[in-house]
Amino acid sequence: MKQLIAGLTFAAITVSTAAQAQPNVEQLIKAAQKEGQVYSVGMPDGWANWKDTWADMASTYGLKHQDTDMSSAQEIAKFAAEKKNATADIGDVGFAFGRVAVKKGVTQPYKPTTWADIPDWAKDKDGHWMLAYTGTIAFIINNNLVKDAPKSWDDLVKGQYRVTVGDVGVAAQANNAVLAAAFAKGGNEQDIKPALQLFGELAKQGRLSLNDPSIANLEKGEVEVGIMWDFNALNYRDQIDRARFTVVIPSDGSVISGYTTIINKFAKNPNAAKLAREYILSDEGQINLARGYARPIRSSITLPDDVKAKLLPNEQYVNAKPISDFERWGKTARKLPRQWQENVLIHMQ
Repeated sequence: MKQLIAGLTFAAITVSTAAQAQPNVEQLIKAAQKEGQVYSVGMPDGWANWKDTWADMASTYGLKHQDTDMSSAQEIAKFAAEKKNATADIGDVGFAFGRVAVKKGVTQPYKPTTWADIPDWAKDKDGHWMLAYTGTIAFIINNNLVKDAPKSWDDLVKGQYRVTVGDVGVAAQANNAVLAAAFAKGGNEQDIKPALQLFGELAKQGRLSLNDPSIANLEKGEVEVGIMWDFNALNYRDQIDRARFTVVIPSDGSVISGYTTIINKFAKNPNAAKLAREYILSDEGQINLARGYARPIRSSITLPDDVKAKLLPNEQYVNAKPISDFERWGKTARKLPRQWQENVLIHMQ
Protein backbone atom coordinates (compact mmCIF):
# COMPACT_ATOMS: atom_id res chain seq x y z
CA MET A 1 0.00 0.00 0.00
CA LYS A 2 1.19 3.51 -0.88
CA GLN A 3 2.89 5.32 1.98
CA LEU A 4 1.31 8.55 3.19
CA ILE A 5 4.06 9.89 5.40
CA ALA A 6 7.68 9.05 4.72
CA GLY A 7 8.63 5.87 6.53
CA LEU A 8 5.14 5.01 7.74
CA THR A 9 2.42 2.93 6.13
CA PHE A 10 -1.23 3.82 6.66
CA ALA A 11 -1.53 1.01 9.20
CA ALA A 12 1.41 2.34 11.18
CA ILE A 13 -0.13 5.82 11.24
CA THR A 14 -3.39 4.43 12.59
CA VAL A 15 -1.67 2.68 15.49
CA SER A 16 0.79 5.44 16.37
CA THR A 17 -1.79 8.25 16.38
CA ALA A 18 -4.78 6.50 17.87
CA ALA A 19 -4.14 8.08 21.25
CA GLN A 20 -4.42 11.52 19.62
CA ALA A 21 -7.88 10.72 18.21
CA GLN A 22 -6.63 11.14 14.67
CA PRO A 23 -8.43 9.45 11.79
CA ASN A 24 -8.19 5.75 11.09
CA VAL A 25 -6.92 5.97 7.53
CA GLU A 26 -7.44 2.27 6.79
CA GLN A 27 -11.15 2.62 7.51
CA LEU A 28 -11.30 5.89 5.57
CA ILE A 29 -9.77 4.23 2.50
CA LYS A 30 -12.34 1.41 2.59
CA ALA A 31 -15.22 3.88 2.97
CA ALA A 32 -13.89 6.05 0.14
CA GLN A 33 -13.42 3.06 -2.16
CA LYS A 34 -17.00 2.01 -1.47
CA GLU A 35 -18.11 5.47 -2.71
CA GLY A 36 -15.84 5.05 -5.72
CA GLN A 37 -15.59 8.63 -6.93
CA VAL A 38 -14.93 12.23 -5.90
CA TYR A 39 -16.27 15.35 -7.56
CA SER A 40 -14.34 18.58 -7.13
CA VAL A 41 -14.80 22.25 -8.00
CA GLY A 42 -12.03 24.76 -8.59
CA MET A 43 -9.34 22.07 -8.75
CA PRO A 44 -8.55 21.74 -12.48
CA ASP A 45 -5.60 19.76 -13.81
CA GLY A 46 -3.58 22.83 -14.79
CA TRP A 47 -3.77 24.66 -11.45
CA ALA A 48 -1.12 23.76 -8.85
CA ASN A 49 -0.59 20.44 -10.64
CA TRP A 50 -3.89 18.96 -9.41
CA LYS A 51 -3.54 16.62 -12.38
CA ASP A 52 -0.96 14.45 -10.58
CA THR A 53 -2.98 14.34 -7.38
CA TRP A 54 -6.12 13.13 -9.16
CA ALA A 55 -4.05 10.60 -11.11
CA ASP A 56 -2.64 9.27 -7.83
CA MET A 57 -6.11 9.07 -6.28
CA ALA A 58 -7.20 6.97 -9.26
CA SER A 59 -4.18 4.67 -9.42
CA THR A 60 -3.81 4.15 -5.67
CA TYR A 61 -7.43 4.00 -4.50
CA GLY A 62 -9.41 3.48 -7.72
CA LEU A 63 -11.38 6.69 -7.29
CA LYS A 64 -12.93 8.26 -10.38
CA HIS A 65 -12.69 12.04 -10.54
CA GLN A 66 -14.29 14.96 -12.29
CA ASP A 67 -13.72 18.71 -11.78
CA THR A 68 -15.70 21.82 -12.68
CA ASP A 69 -13.54 24.93 -12.57
CA MET A 70 -15.00 27.99 -10.84
CA SER A 71 -14.06 30.83 -8.50
CA SER A 72 -13.99 30.59 -4.71
CA ALA A 73 -17.23 32.57 -4.34
CA GLN A 74 -18.94 30.40 -6.95
CA GLU A 75 -17.88 27.21 -5.14
CA ILE A 76 -19.39 28.34 -1.85
CA ALA A 77 -22.57 29.53 -3.58
CA LYS A 78 -22.87 26.13 -5.31
CA PHE A 79 -22.55 24.23 -2.01
CA ALA A 80 -25.18 26.50 -0.42
CA ALA A 81 -27.62 26.36 -3.34
CA GLU A 82 -27.53 22.60 -3.95
CA LYS A 83 -27.54 21.46 -0.32
CA LYS A 84 -28.65 17.80 -0.21
CA ASN A 85 -28.70 17.67 -4.01
CA ALA A 86 -24.92 18.18 -3.96
CA THR A 87 -22.98 17.52 -7.16
CA ALA A 88 -19.60 18.47 -5.62
CA ASP A 89 -17.75 16.92 -2.70
CA ILE A 90 -14.67 19.11 -2.30
CA GLY A 91 -13.38 22.49 -3.49
CA ASP A 92 -10.29 24.66 -3.32
CA VAL A 93 -10.80 28.28 -2.23
CA GLY A 94 -8.69 31.29 -1.38
CA PHE A 95 -7.53 31.88 2.20
CA ALA A 96 -10.23 34.41 3.11
CA PHE A 97 -13.00 32.24 1.65
CA GLY A 98 -12.40 29.39 4.09
CA ARG A 99 -13.92 31.49 6.86
CA VAL A 100 -16.75 32.59 4.58
CA ALA A 101 -17.62 28.96 3.83
CA VAL A 102 -17.76 28.10 7.54
CA LYS A 103 -20.03 31.09 8.26
CA LYS A 104 -22.31 29.99 5.44
CA GLY A 105 -22.58 26.57 7.08
CA VAL A 106 -21.56 24.58 3.99
CA THR A 107 -18.45 22.75 5.28
CA GLN A 108 -17.68 19.69 7.34
CA PRO A 109 -14.47 19.27 9.36
CA TYR A 110 -11.69 16.79 8.76
CA LYS A 111 -8.23 16.96 10.34
CA PRO A 112 -5.65 14.93 8.38
CA THR A 113 -2.99 12.88 10.13
CA THR A 114 -0.46 15.63 9.26
CA TRP A 115 -2.50 18.23 11.17
CA ALA A 116 0.31 19.07 13.62
CA ASP A 117 2.59 20.06 10.72
CA ILE A 118 0.25 22.81 9.58
CA PRO A 119 0.97 26.22 11.18
CA ASP A 120 -1.75 27.56 13.49
CA TRP A 121 -2.27 30.67 11.35
CA ALA A 122 -3.02 28.48 8.35
CA LYS A 123 -5.85 26.34 9.76
CA ASP A 124 -9.26 26.43 11.39
CA LYS A 125 -9.07 25.06 14.91
CA ASP A 126 -11.92 22.63 14.21
CA GLY A 127 -10.56 21.40 10.89
CA HIS A 128 -13.09 22.99 8.54
CA TRP A 129 -10.26 24.48 6.46
CA MET A 130 -6.47 24.44 6.32
CA LEU A 131 -4.11 25.81 3.71
CA ALA A 132 -2.46 23.16 1.55
CA TYR A 133 -0.18 25.60 -0.25
CA THR A 134 0.70 29.27 -0.25
CA GLY A 135 1.34 32.07 -2.68
CA THR A 136 3.45 35.14 -1.99
CA ILE A 137 3.49 38.35 -4.01
CA ALA A 138 6.66 38.47 -6.11
CA PHE A 139 8.31 40.48 -8.88
CA ILE A 140 8.91 38.89 -12.29
CA ILE A 141 11.61 40.72 -14.22
CA ASN A 142 12.33 40.55 -17.94
CA ASN A 143 16.14 40.26 -18.01
CA ASN A 144 16.27 41.37 -21.66
CA LEU A 145 14.54 44.67 -20.88
CA VAL A 146 15.65 45.48 -17.32
CA LYS A 147 19.32 45.85 -16.49
CA ASP A 148 19.02 47.03 -12.88
CA ALA A 149 16.67 44.38 -11.49
CA PRO A 150 14.63 45.46 -8.43
CA LYS A 151 14.95 43.49 -5.23
CA SER A 152 12.62 45.62 -3.09
CA TRP A 153 9.67 48.00 -3.29
CA ASP A 154 12.07 50.90 -2.75
CA ASP A 155 14.00 49.74 -5.82
CA LEU A 156 10.79 49.87 -7.87
CA VAL A 157 10.36 53.59 -7.25
CA LYS A 158 13.96 54.34 -8.23
CA GLY A 159 13.94 52.28 -11.44
CA GLN A 160 13.65 53.25 -15.10
CA TYR A 161 11.34 50.41 -16.22
CA ARG A 162 7.56 50.10 -16.39
CA VAL A 163 5.82 48.21 -13.58
CA THR A 164 2.78 46.07 -14.45
CA VAL A 165 0.32 45.46 -11.62
CA GLY A 166 -2.93 44.38 -13.28
CA ASP A 167 -6.52 45.38 -12.49
CA VAL A 168 -6.45 46.69 -8.91
CA GLY A 169 -9.89 46.69 -7.34
CA VAL A 170 -10.98 43.68 -9.37
CA ALA A 171 -8.27 40.99 -9.47
CA ALA A 172 -7.25 39.33 -6.18
CA GLN A 173 -3.63 39.11 -7.34
CA ALA A 174 -3.50 42.85 -8.01
CA ASN A 175 -5.24 43.70 -4.73
CA ASN A 176 -2.72 41.60 -2.84
CA ALA A 177 0.10 43.42 -4.64
CA VAL A 178 -1.17 46.60 -2.98
CA LEU A 179 -1.36 44.91 0.42
CA ALA A 180 2.15 43.50 -0.01
CA ALA A 181 3.49 46.99 -0.68
CA ALA A 182 1.61 48.29 2.36
CA PHE A 183 3.18 45.63 4.57
CA ALA A 184 6.64 46.52 3.26
CA LYS A 185 6.15 50.24 3.83
CA GLY A 186 4.81 50.05 7.38
CA GLY A 187 1.10 49.74 6.63
CA ASN A 188 -1.35 46.96 7.45
CA GLU A 189 -4.69 45.46 6.46
CA GLN A 190 -6.47 48.68 7.46
CA ASP A 191 -3.82 51.22 6.45
CA ILE A 192 -2.77 50.94 2.81
CA LYS A 193 -1.79 54.61 2.41
CA PRO A 194 1.93 53.79 2.07
CA ALA A 195 1.14 51.48 -0.85
CA LEU A 196 -1.14 54.02 -2.54
CA GLN A 197 1.63 56.59 -2.24
CA LEU A 198 4.15 54.19 -3.78
CA PHE A 199 1.93 53.32 -6.74
CA GLY A 200 0.91 56.97 -7.05
CA GLU A 201 4.58 57.88 -7.42
CA LEU A 202 5.03 55.25 -10.14
CA ALA A 203 1.98 56.70 -11.91
CA LYS A 204 3.40 60.25 -11.68
CA GLN A 205 6.61 58.99 -13.26
CA GLY A 206 4.62 57.46 -16.12
CA ARG A 207 5.97 54.03 -15.22
CA LEU A 208 2.82 52.23 -14.04
CA SER A 209 1.05 49.77 -16.35
CA LEU A 210 -2.40 48.42 -15.56
CA ASN A 211 -2.14 45.60 -18.09
CA ASP A 212 -2.49 42.02 -16.91
CA PRO A 213 0.92 40.41 -16.25
CA SER A 214 -0.33 37.37 -18.16
CA ILE A 215 1.84 34.73 -19.80
CA ALA A 216 0.90 36.13 -23.22
CA ASN A 217 1.94 39.68 -22.30
CA LEU A 218 5.16 38.42 -20.71
CA GLU A 219 6.03 36.39 -23.77
CA LYS A 220 5.37 39.34 -26.10
CA GLY A 221 7.78 41.50 -24.07
CA GLU A 222 5.03 43.84 -22.88
CA VAL A 223 5.93 43.37 -19.19
CA GLU A 224 9.25 44.74 -17.95
CA VAL A 225 8.56 44.15 -14.24
CA GLY A 226 5.34 42.43 -13.22
CA ILE A 227 3.84 41.97 -9.75
CA MET A 228 2.11 38.64 -9.19
CA TRP A 229 1.86 35.46 -7.11
CA ASP A 230 5.14 33.58 -6.96
CA PHE A 231 3.59 30.33 -8.24
CA ASN A 232 2.21 32.11 -11.31
CA ALA A 233 5.49 33.96 -11.92
CA LEU A 234 7.62 30.82 -11.64
CA ASN A 235 5.26 28.83 -13.83
CA TYR A 236 5.22 31.51 -16.54
CA ARG A 237 9.00 31.88 -16.35
CA ASP A 238 9.57 28.21 -17.03
CA GLN A 239 6.89 27.97 -19.70
CA ILE A 240 8.40 30.86 -21.71
CA ASP A 241 12.15 30.77 -21.06
CA ARG A 242 13.74 30.25 -17.65
CA ALA A 243 16.80 32.35 -18.62
CA ARG A 244 14.72 35.27 -19.81
CA PHE A 245 13.06 36.06 -16.47
CA THR A 246 14.08 36.49 -12.84
CA VAL A 247 11.54 36.01 -10.03
CA VAL A 248 12.15 37.52 -6.58
CA ILE A 249 10.19 38.09 -3.39
CA PRO A 250 10.64 41.78 -2.46
CA SER A 251 13.17 41.87 0.36
CA ASP A 252 11.46 44.63 2.33
CA GLY A 253 8.16 42.78 2.70
CA SER A 254 5.33 40.92 1.01
CA VAL A 255 2.06 39.14 1.76
CA ILE A 256 1.55 35.39 2.00
CA SER A 257 -1.84 34.00 1.12
CA GLY A 258 -2.91 30.55 0.05
CA TYR A 259 -5.61 28.07 -0.78
CA THR A 260 -7.57 25.61 1.31
CA THR A 261 -9.75 22.65 0.55
CA ILE A 262 -13.32 22.80 1.80
CA ILE A 263 -15.35 19.61 2.11
CA ASN A 264 -19.01 20.04 1.25
CA LYS A 265 -21.26 19.54 4.29
CA PHE A 266 -23.75 17.85 1.95
CA ALA A 267 -21.19 15.79 -0.04
CA LYS A 268 -22.48 12.56 -1.58
CA ASN A 269 -18.94 11.15 -1.34
CA PRO A 270 -17.69 12.59 1.98
CA ASN A 271 -15.14 9.86 2.67
CA ALA A 272 -13.58 10.23 -0.76
CA ALA A 273 -13.36 13.98 -0.14
CA LYS A 274 -11.69 13.41 3.23
CA LEU A 275 -9.26 10.94 1.69
CA ALA A 276 -8.43 13.52 -0.98
CA ARG A 277 -7.60 16.07 1.73
CA GLU A 278 -5.57 13.41 3.58
CA TYR A 279 -3.56 12.76 0.43
CA ILE A 280 -3.15 16.45 -0.50
CA LEU A 281 -1.51 17.08 2.89
CA SER A 282 0.66 13.95 2.77
CA ASP A 283 4.29 14.09 1.63
CA GLU A 284 3.37 12.92 -1.87
CA GLY A 285 0.45 15.34 -2.15
CA GLN A 286 2.55 18.27 -1.01
CA ILE A 287 5.28 17.38 -3.52
CA ASN A 288 2.65 17.21 -6.27
CA LEU A 289 1.62 20.79 -5.46
CA ALA A 290 5.26 21.91 -5.48
CA ARG A 291 5.64 20.43 -8.95
CA GLY A 292 2.97 22.94 -9.92
CA TYR A 293 5.01 25.79 -8.35
CA ALA A 294 2.76 26.05 -5.29
CA ARG A 295 4.65 26.31 -1.99
CA PRO A 296 3.67 23.43 0.35
CA ILE A 297 2.22 24.49 3.69
CA ARG A 298 4.18 21.74 5.47
CA SER A 299 7.72 23.12 5.76
CA SER A 300 8.99 19.74 7.01
CA ILE A 301 8.64 18.24 3.54
CA THR A 302 11.88 17.20 1.83
CA LEU A 303 11.41 18.11 -1.81
CA PRO A 304 13.21 16.18 -4.58
CA ASP A 305 16.02 18.23 -6.10
CA ASP A 306 14.21 18.73 -9.40
CA VAL A 307 11.14 20.07 -7.58
CA LYS A 308 13.17 22.25 -5.23
CA ALA A 309 14.84 23.83 -8.27
CA LYS A 310 11.43 25.09 -9.42
CA LEU A 311 10.87 27.13 -6.25
CA LEU A 312 12.57 30.12 -4.66
CA PRO A 313 14.87 29.58 -1.65
CA ASN A 314 13.32 29.89 1.81
CA GLU A 315 15.47 32.90 2.74
CA GLN A 316 13.63 35.06 0.21
CA TYR A 317 10.48 34.76 2.33
CA VAL A 318 11.80 36.04 5.67
CA ASN A 319 9.95 39.37 5.45
CA ALA A 320 6.75 38.00 3.94
CA LYS A 321 3.81 37.61 6.33
CA PRO A 322 0.24 36.33 6.20
CA ILE A 323 -2.89 38.42 6.57
CA SER A 324 -3.76 38.55 10.25
CA ASP A 325 -6.98 40.58 10.17
CA PHE A 326 -9.28 39.32 7.43
CA GLU A 327 -12.23 41.44 8.55
CA ARG A 328 -10.28 44.68 8.21
CA TRP A 329 -8.70 43.61 4.92
CA GLY A 330 -12.15 42.76 3.58
CA LYS A 331 -13.39 46.25 4.38
CA THR A 332 -10.26 47.82 2.90
CA ALA A 333 -10.53 45.75 -0.27
CA ARG A 334 -14.10 46.95 -0.79
CA LYS A 335 -12.92 50.57 -0.64
CA LEU A 336 -9.86 49.92 -2.79
CA PRO A 337 -11.37 50.69 -6.24
CA ARG A 338 -12.25 54.25 -5.21
CA GLN A 339 -9.00 54.80 -3.30
CA TRP A 340 -7.01 53.52 -6.29
CA GLN A 341 -8.87 55.95 -8.56
CA GLU A 342 -8.31 58.90 -6.22
CA ASN A 343 -4.68 58.23 -5.30
CA VAL A 344 -3.17 56.45 -8.31
CA LEU A 345 -5.21 56.61 -11.51
CA ILE A 346 -5.64 60.37 -11.14
CA HIS A 347 -1.93 60.71 -11.95
CA MET A 348 -2.25 58.71 -15.17
CA GLN A 349 -4.54 61.18 -16.97
